[in-house]
Amino acid sequence: MDLTYTPEQDAFRAELRSWLEANLPPGPGPRDPAGRLEFLRDWQRTLAAARWAAPHWPSEYGGRGASIVEQLIYHEEMTLRRTPPLLGAIGIGLLGPTLITHGTPEQKEHFLPAMLDATHHWCQGFSEPNAGSDLASLKTRAELRDGAFVVNGRKIWTSGAQIANWLFALVRTDLDAPKHDGISFLLIDMTSPGIDVAPITQISGESEFCEVTFTDVEVPAANLVGGLNQGWSIAHTTLGHERSTLFLGSTIRYERIVHELFSLAGEARYHGEPAIRDPEVRQELARALVDVSIMKYNGFRSLSAILRDGEPGPQSSIARLFVSLFEQRLHSAAMRLQGPQGLLSRGSPHVLEKGRWQRGYLRTRASTIGTGTAEIQRNIIAERVLGLPTDRERA
Repeated sequence: MDLTYTPEQDAFRAELRSWLEANLPPGPGPRDPAGRLEFLRDWQRTLAAARWAAPHWPSEYGGRGASIVEQLIYHEEMTLRRTPPLLGAIGIGLLGPTLITHGTPEQKEHFLPAMLDATHHWCQGFSEPNAGSDLASLKTRAELRDGAFVVNGRKIWTSGAQIANWLFALVRTDLDAPKHDGISFLLIDMTSPGIDVAPITQISGESEFCEVTFTDVEVPAANLVGGLNQGWSIAHTTLGHERSTLFLGSTIRYERIVHELFSLAGEARYHGEPAIRDPEVRQELARALVDVSIMKYNGFRSLSAILRDGEPGPQSSIARLFVSLFEQRLHSAAMRLQGPQGLLSRGSPHVLEKGRWQRGYLRTRASTIGTGTAEIQRNIIAERVLGLPTDRERA
Protein backbone atom coordinates (compact mmCIF):
# COMPACT_ATOMS: atom_id res chain seq x y z
CA MET A 1 0.00 0.00 0.00
CA ASP A 2 1.17 3.52 -0.83
CA LEU A 3 0.72 5.52 2.37
CA THR A 4 1.69 8.86 0.84
CA TYR A 5 -0.86 11.51 -0.11
CA THR A 6 -1.34 13.00 -3.56
CA PRO A 7 -0.86 16.76 -4.13
CA GLU A 8 -4.65 17.11 -4.35
CA GLN A 9 -5.09 15.38 -0.99
CA ASP A 10 -2.39 17.57 0.59
CA ALA A 11 -4.22 20.63 -0.77
CA PHE A 12 -7.49 19.35 0.76
CA ARG A 13 -5.77 19.06 4.16
CA ALA A 14 -4.20 22.51 3.85
CA GLU A 15 -7.54 24.10 2.98
CA LEU A 16 -9.24 22.47 5.95
CA ARG A 17 -6.45 23.46 8.34
CA SER A 18 -6.58 27.06 7.14
CA TRP A 19 -10.36 27.19 7.56
CA LEU A 20 -10.20 25.69 11.07
CA GLU A 21 -7.55 28.16 12.16
CA ALA A 22 -9.85 31.00 11.11
CA ASN A 23 -13.17 29.58 12.35
CA LEU A 24 -12.69 27.12 15.20
CA PRO A 25 -14.44 28.43 18.34
CA PRO A 26 -12.18 29.21 21.31
CA GLY A 27 -12.68 26.76 24.14
CA PRO A 28 -15.18 23.91 24.49
CA GLY A 29 -18.27 26.13 24.74
CA PRO A 30 -20.92 26.35 27.49
CA ARG A 31 -21.75 23.38 29.69
CA ASP A 32 -25.38 24.08 30.54
CA PRO A 33 -27.71 22.00 28.29
CA ALA A 34 -29.51 24.90 26.59
CA GLY A 35 -26.36 26.89 25.96
CA ARG A 36 -24.50 23.79 24.79
CA LEU A 37 -27.27 22.93 22.32
CA GLU A 38 -27.24 26.40 20.78
CA PHE A 39 -23.43 26.44 20.67
CA LEU A 40 -23.33 23.15 18.75
CA ARG A 41 -26.11 24.31 16.42
CA ASP A 42 -24.17 27.50 15.60
CA TRP A 43 -20.98 25.49 15.03
CA GLN A 44 -22.71 23.12 12.61
CA ARG A 45 -24.22 26.04 10.69
CA THR A 46 -20.76 27.57 10.36
CA LEU A 47 -19.45 24.26 9.01
CA ALA A 48 -22.39 23.87 6.63
CA ALA A 49 -21.97 27.37 5.17
CA ALA A 50 -18.40 26.43 4.17
CA ARG A 51 -19.40 22.91 3.00
CA TRP A 52 -17.45 21.29 5.82
CA ALA A 53 -20.41 19.76 7.71
CA ALA A 54 -20.72 16.82 5.31
CA PRO A 55 -17.69 16.79 2.98
CA HIS A 56 -18.53 13.21 1.92
CA TRP A 57 -21.85 14.31 0.39
CA PRO A 58 -21.95 15.23 -3.31
CA SER A 59 -21.43 18.92 -3.99
CA GLU A 60 -24.97 19.36 -5.33
CA TYR A 61 -26.31 18.52 -1.87
CA GLY A 62 -24.01 20.81 0.10
CA GLY A 63 -20.94 18.59 0.44
CA ARG A 64 -17.60 18.45 -1.33
CA GLY A 65 -17.75 15.01 -2.92
CA ALA A 66 -14.77 14.02 -0.78
CA SER A 67 -13.12 10.70 -1.53
CA ILE A 68 -12.65 8.13 1.21
CA VAL A 69 -9.02 9.26 1.66
CA GLU A 70 -10.14 12.89 1.94
CA GLN A 71 -12.73 11.79 4.52
CA LEU A 72 -9.91 10.15 6.47
CA ILE A 73 -7.94 13.42 6.31
CA TYR A 74 -11.03 15.35 7.43
CA HIS A 75 -11.60 13.16 10.48
CA GLU A 76 -7.89 13.22 11.36
CA GLU A 77 -7.76 17.00 11.34
CA MET A 78 -11.03 17.41 13.24
CA THR A 79 -9.83 14.93 15.85
CA LEU A 80 -6.40 16.53 16.22
CA ARG A 81 -8.00 19.92 16.89
CA ARG A 82 -10.67 18.49 19.20
CA THR A 83 -13.40 20.32 17.33
CA PRO A 84 -16.90 20.40 18.86
CA PRO A 85 -19.00 17.40 17.81
CA LEU A 86 -21.62 17.69 15.11
CA LEU A 87 -25.05 18.15 16.64
CA GLY A 88 -26.56 16.33 13.66
CA ALA A 89 -23.95 13.60 13.27
CA ILE A 90 -26.52 10.79 13.10
CA GLY A 91 -28.47 12.53 10.35
CA ILE A 92 -25.45 13.66 8.35
CA GLY A 93 -23.51 10.43 8.71
CA LEU A 94 -26.29 7.86 8.38
CA LEU A 95 -29.55 9.24 7.04
CA GLY A 96 -28.07 11.75 4.62
CA PRO A 97 -26.25 9.17 2.45
CA THR A 98 -29.34 6.94 2.66
CA LEU A 99 -31.61 9.68 1.30
CA ILE A 100 -29.07 10.62 -1.36
CA THR A 101 -29.17 7.00 -2.56
CA HIS A 102 -32.83 6.08 -2.03
CA GLY A 103 -34.79 9.29 -1.40
CA THR A 104 -37.21 11.02 -3.77
CA PRO A 105 -36.27 14.43 -5.22
CA GLU A 106 -38.81 16.00 -2.86
CA GLN A 107 -37.32 14.26 0.17
CA LYS A 108 -33.81 15.37 -0.75
CA GLU A 109 -34.92 18.94 -1.32
CA HIS A 110 -36.81 19.12 1.97
CA PHE A 111 -34.64 17.15 4.37
CA LEU A 112 -31.01 17.47 3.28
CA PRO A 113 -30.55 21.27 3.70
CA ALA A 114 -32.32 21.19 7.09
CA MET A 115 -30.06 18.32 8.11
CA LEU A 116 -26.93 20.27 7.23
CA ASP A 117 -27.78 23.48 9.07
CA ALA A 118 -29.12 21.65 12.17
CA THR A 119 -32.70 22.81 11.68
CA HIS A 120 -33.55 19.12 11.80
CA HIS A 121 -31.79 17.11 14.48
CA TRP A 122 -32.22 13.38 13.84
CA CYS A 123 -32.24 10.23 15.95
CA GLN A 124 -32.33 6.59 14.80
CA GLY A 125 -35.25 4.30 15.64
CA PHE A 126 -34.06 0.79 14.85
CA SER A 127 -33.64 -1.24 18.07
CA GLU A 128 -36.63 -2.44 20.09
CA PRO A 129 -36.96 -4.20 23.47
CA ASN A 130 -36.98 -7.60 21.72
CA ALA A 131 -35.21 -6.69 18.48
CA GLY A 132 -31.62 -5.64 18.98
CA SER A 133 -29.10 -7.99 17.44
CA ASP A 134 -31.97 -9.71 15.61
CA LEU A 135 -33.23 -6.42 14.21
CA ALA A 136 -35.53 -8.08 11.66
CA SER A 137 -37.72 -9.27 14.56
CA LEU A 138 -38.96 -5.72 15.16
CA LYS A 139 -42.66 -5.35 16.05
CA THR A 140 -43.36 -1.62 15.70
CA ARG A 141 -46.22 -1.54 13.21
CA ALA A 142 -47.21 1.01 10.55
CA GLU A 143 -50.60 0.65 8.85
CA LEU A 144 -51.43 2.66 5.75
CA ARG A 145 -54.79 4.41 6.23
CA ASP A 146 -56.19 7.17 4.01
CA GLY A 147 -52.82 8.29 2.67
CA ALA A 148 -50.91 8.17 5.96
CA PHE A 149 -49.13 5.55 8.04
CA VAL A 150 -50.38 5.01 11.58
CA VAL A 151 -47.49 3.88 13.77
CA ASN A 152 -47.75 1.93 17.04
CA GLY A 153 -44.93 0.33 19.01
CA ARG A 154 -41.72 1.01 20.92
CA LYS A 155 -38.11 1.78 20.13
CA ILE A 156 -35.31 1.62 22.69
CA TRP A 157 -31.68 2.77 23.07
CA THR A 158 -32.54 5.72 20.83
CA SER A 159 -29.56 8.09 21.15
CA GLY A 160 -30.47 11.75 21.62
CA ALA A 161 -34.24 11.29 21.22
CA GLN A 162 -34.86 13.76 24.03
CA ILE A 163 -33.45 16.63 21.94
CA ALA A 164 -34.17 15.36 18.40
CA ASN A 165 -37.05 16.75 16.35
CA TRP A 166 -37.01 14.00 13.67
CA LEU A 167 -36.51 10.23 13.74
CA PHE A 168 -35.87 7.70 10.97
CA ALA A 169 -37.29 4.31 11.81
CA LEU A 170 -37.75 0.78 10.59
CA VAL A 171 -41.38 -0.33 10.96
CA ARG A 172 -43.33 -3.46 10.06
CA THR A 173 -45.79 -2.85 7.22
CA ASP A 174 -46.63 -6.45 6.27
CA LEU A 175 -47.39 -8.87 9.09
CA ASP A 176 -47.72 -11.88 6.79
CA ALA A 177 -44.44 -11.52 4.90
CA PRO A 178 -41.18 -13.18 6.03
CA LYS A 179 -39.67 -11.00 8.72
CA HIS A 180 -37.02 -9.42 6.49
CA ASP A 181 -39.51 -8.69 3.72
CA GLY A 182 -42.28 -6.85 5.61
CA ILE A 183 -40.26 -3.85 6.83
CA SER A 184 -40.39 -0.23 5.64
CA PHE A 185 -38.25 2.86 6.30
CA LEU A 186 -40.13 5.94 7.60
CA LEU A 187 -39.20 9.54 8.48
CA ILE A 188 -41.15 10.62 11.56
CA ASP A 189 -41.66 14.13 12.97
CA MET A 190 -40.93 13.85 16.71
CA THR A 191 -43.42 16.63 17.47
CA SER A 192 -46.29 14.46 16.15
CA PRO A 193 -49.08 13.68 18.64
CA GLY A 194 -48.77 10.24 20.23
CA ILE A 195 -44.98 10.15 20.69
CA ASP A 196 -43.62 9.72 24.21
CA VAL A 197 -39.89 9.96 24.94
CA ALA A 198 -38.52 8.51 28.19
CA PRO A 199 -34.77 8.98 28.90
CA ILE A 200 -33.01 5.87 30.25
CA THR A 201 -30.64 6.37 33.18
CA GLN A 202 -27.43 4.46 32.43
CA ILE A 203 -24.97 2.93 34.85
CA SER A 204 -22.79 6.03 34.42
CA GLY A 205 -25.65 8.23 35.64
CA GLU A 206 -26.14 9.80 32.21
CA SER A 207 -29.25 9.60 30.06
CA GLU A 208 -28.14 9.84 26.45
CA PHE A 209 -30.40 6.95 25.38
CA CYS A 210 -34.19 6.93 25.38
CA GLU A 211 -37.20 4.71 24.96
CA VAL A 212 -39.66 6.06 22.40
CA THR A 213 -43.30 4.94 22.38
CA PHE A 214 -45.67 5.48 19.43
CA THR A 215 -49.43 5.50 19.97
CA ASP A 216 -51.45 6.02 16.77
CA VAL A 217 -48.81 8.38 15.35
CA GLU A 218 -49.72 9.60 11.87
CA VAL A 219 -46.90 9.84 9.33
CA PRO A 220 -47.49 11.17 5.80
CA ALA A 221 -47.08 8.52 3.11
CA ALA A 222 -44.64 10.91 1.42
CA ASN A 223 -42.21 10.19 4.29
CA LEU A 224 -41.71 6.58 3.15
CA VAL A 225 -38.14 6.12 1.90
CA GLY A 226 -37.90 3.74 -1.05
CA GLY A 227 -40.70 1.33 -1.77
CA LEU A 228 -43.18 -0.20 0.64
CA ASN A 229 -41.64 -3.23 2.40
CA GLN A 230 -38.18 -2.34 1.06
CA GLY A 231 -36.86 -1.07 4.37
CA TRP A 232 -34.48 -3.93 5.10
CA SER A 233 -32.37 -3.36 1.99
CA ILE A 234 -32.43 0.42 2.58
CA ALA A 235 -31.29 -0.12 6.18
CA HIS A 236 -28.22 -1.92 4.84
CA THR A 237 -27.17 1.38 3.24
CA THR A 238 -27.59 3.12 6.59
CA LEU A 239 -25.75 0.47 8.60
CA GLY A 240 -23.02 0.25 5.98
CA HIS A 241 -22.21 3.93 6.50
CA GLU A 242 -22.36 3.46 10.28
CA ARG A 243 -19.75 0.69 10.30
CA SER A 244 -17.56 1.58 7.32
CA THR A 245 -16.42 4.93 8.78
CA LEU A 246 -15.53 3.48 12.18
CA PHE A 247 -11.79 3.81 11.65
CA LEU A 248 -11.89 7.38 10.30
CA GLY A 249 -9.98 9.50 12.81
CA SER A 250 -10.32 6.86 15.54
CA THR A 251 -6.63 5.93 15.64
CA ILE A 252 -5.58 9.49 16.45
CA ARG A 253 -8.25 9.78 19.13
CA TYR A 254 -7.18 6.52 20.77
CA GLU A 255 -3.50 7.38 20.52
CA ARG A 256 -4.31 10.54 22.47
CA ILE A 257 -6.28 8.58 25.08
CA VAL A 258 -3.43 6.09 25.52
CA HIS A 259 -0.99 8.95 26.12
CA GLU A 260 -3.45 10.34 28.67
CA LEU A 261 -3.41 6.90 30.30
CA PHE A 262 0.39 7.24 30.57
CA SER A 263 -0.13 10.57 32.33
CA LEU A 264 -2.60 8.96 34.72
CA ALA A 265 -0.05 6.23 35.48
CA GLY A 266 2.42 8.95 36.40
CA GLU A 267 -0.07 10.62 38.74
CA ALA A 268 -1.56 7.53 40.43
CA ARG A 269 0.42 6.02 43.31
CA TYR A 270 1.39 2.43 44.08
CA HIS A 271 2.90 2.03 47.60
CA GLY A 272 3.95 5.67 47.56
CA GLU A 273 5.55 5.41 44.11
CA PRO A 274 4.16 6.49 40.70
CA ALA A 275 2.14 3.61 39.27
CA ILE A 276 4.07 3.83 36.02
CA ARG A 277 7.09 2.28 37.79
CA ASP A 278 5.16 -0.94 38.46
CA PRO A 279 6.15 -3.69 35.97
CA GLU A 280 2.59 -4.95 35.48
CA VAL A 281 1.33 -1.43 34.82
CA ARG A 282 4.09 -0.92 32.28
CA GLN A 283 3.06 -4.14 30.53
CA GLU A 284 -0.53 -2.91 30.29
CA LEU A 285 0.62 0.43 28.90
CA ALA A 286 2.77 -1.34 26.33
CA ARG A 287 -0.18 -3.50 25.28
CA ALA A 288 -2.31 -0.38 24.84
CA LEU A 289 0.30 1.06 22.47
CA VAL A 290 0.41 -2.20 20.51
CA ASP A 291 -3.39 -2.25 20.34
CA VAL A 292 -3.49 1.23 18.83
CA SER A 293 -0.99 0.14 16.17
CA ILE A 294 -3.16 -2.89 15.37
CA MET A 295 -6.16 -0.60 15.10
CA LYS A 296 -4.25 1.68 12.75
CA TYR A 297 -3.27 -1.07 10.34
CA ASN A 298 -6.70 -2.67 10.48
CA GLY A 299 -7.96 0.75 9.45
CA PHE A 300 -5.59 0.76 6.49
CA ARG A 301 -6.90 -2.66 5.52
CA SER A 302 -10.48 -1.38 5.57
CA LEU A 303 -9.41 1.66 3.57
CA SER A 304 -7.77 -0.61 0.98
CA ALA A 305 -10.97 -2.66 0.67
CA ILE A 306 -13.03 0.49 0.07
CA LEU A 307 -10.58 1.81 -2.51
CA ARG A 308 -10.50 -1.56 -4.26
CA ASP A 309 -14.13 -2.66 -4.04
CA GLY A 310 -16.05 0.52 -3.32
CA GLU A 311 -17.25 -0.79 0.07
CA PRO A 312 -15.56 -2.04 3.27
CA GLY A 313 -16.95 -5.56 3.16
CA PRO A 314 -17.17 -7.87 6.17
CA GLN A 315 -13.65 -6.91 7.28
CA SER A 316 -15.22 -3.87 8.97
CA SER A 317 -16.55 -6.29 11.60
CA ILE A 318 -12.94 -7.06 12.59
CA ALA A 319 -12.36 -3.38 13.32
CA ARG A 320 -15.67 -3.04 15.17
CA LEU A 321 -14.95 -6.05 17.39
CA PHE A 322 -11.36 -5.06 18.08
CA VAL A 323 -12.23 -1.47 19.00
CA SER A 324 -14.99 -2.53 21.39
CA LEU A 325 -12.69 -4.93 23.25
CA PHE A 326 -9.85 -2.40 23.25
CA GLU A 327 -12.06 0.26 24.84
CA GLN A 328 -12.94 -2.09 27.66
CA ARG A 329 -9.34 -3.20 28.22
CA LEU A 330 -8.11 0.39 28.20
CA HIS A 331 -10.56 1.62 30.83
CA SER A 332 -10.18 -1.50 32.95
CA ALA A 333 -6.44 -0.83 33.03
CA ALA A 334 -7.11 2.79 34.02
CA MET A 335 -9.25 1.62 36.93
CA ARG A 336 -6.69 -0.93 38.12
CA LEU A 337 -3.70 1.39 38.10
CA GLN A 338 -5.58 3.92 40.27
CA GLY A 339 -5.78 1.35 43.07
CA PRO A 340 -8.33 2.28 45.76
CA GLN A 341 -8.87 5.67 44.11
CA GLY A 342 -10.47 3.87 41.20
CA LEU A 343 -13.45 3.16 43.45
CA LEU A 344 -14.20 6.85 43.98
CA SER A 345 -17.21 8.41 42.28
CA ARG A 346 -16.95 11.25 39.79
CA GLY A 347 -18.07 13.82 42.37
CA SER A 348 -15.47 12.92 45.01
CA PRO A 349 -12.93 15.66 45.83
CA HIS A 350 -10.18 13.01 45.82
CA VAL A 351 -10.97 11.35 42.48
CA LEU A 352 -8.29 11.64 39.81
CA GLU A 353 -8.96 13.70 36.67
CA LYS A 354 -12.51 14.52 37.77
CA GLY A 355 -13.52 10.87 37.43
CA ARG A 356 -13.25 10.75 33.64
CA TRP A 357 -11.84 7.21 33.73
CA GLN A 358 -14.64 5.99 36.00
CA ARG A 359 -17.15 7.45 33.56
CA GLY A 360 -15.35 5.82 30.63
CA TYR A 361 -15.20 2.46 32.40
CA LEU A 362 -18.95 2.44 33.01
CA ARG A 363 -19.78 3.62 29.49
CA THR A 364 -17.59 1.03 27.78
CA ARG A 365 -19.42 -1.85 29.45
CA ALA A 366 -21.78 -1.41 26.49
CA SER A 367 -19.05 -1.25 23.83
CA THR A 368 -19.53 -4.91 22.97
CA ILE A 369 -23.29 -4.44 22.56
CA GLY A 370 -23.84 -1.28 20.49
CA THR A 371 -23.67 -1.26 16.67
CA GLY A 372 -24.00 -5.05 16.62
CA THR A 373 -22.94 -7.21 19.54
CA ALA A 374 -19.53 -8.85 19.78
CA GLU A 375 -21.24 -12.19 19.13
CA ILE A 376 -22.79 -10.88 15.92
CA GLN A 377 -19.44 -9.47 14.77
CA ARG A 378 -17.74 -12.81 15.46
CA ASN A 379 -20.38 -14.62 13.42
CA ILE A 380 -19.84 -12.24 10.50
CA ILE A 381 -16.08 -12.74 10.69
CA ALA A 382 -16.43 -16.52 10.93
CA GLU A 383 -18.88 -16.90 8.07
CA ARG A 384 -18.04 -14.07 5.66
CA VAL A 385 -14.30 -13.58 6.24
CA LEU A 386 -13.09 -17.07 7.24
CA GLY A 387 -15.69 -18.98 5.22
CA LEU A 388 -16.80 -21.18 8.11
CA PRO A 389 -20.22 -22.86 7.86
CA THR A 390 -23.29 -20.98 9.08
CA ASP A 391 -25.47 -22.23 11.94
CA ARG A 392 -27.99 -23.50 9.40
CA GLU A 393 -25.31 -25.38 7.44
CA ARG A 394 -23.95 -26.98 10.63
CA ALA A 395 -27.45 -28.12 11.55
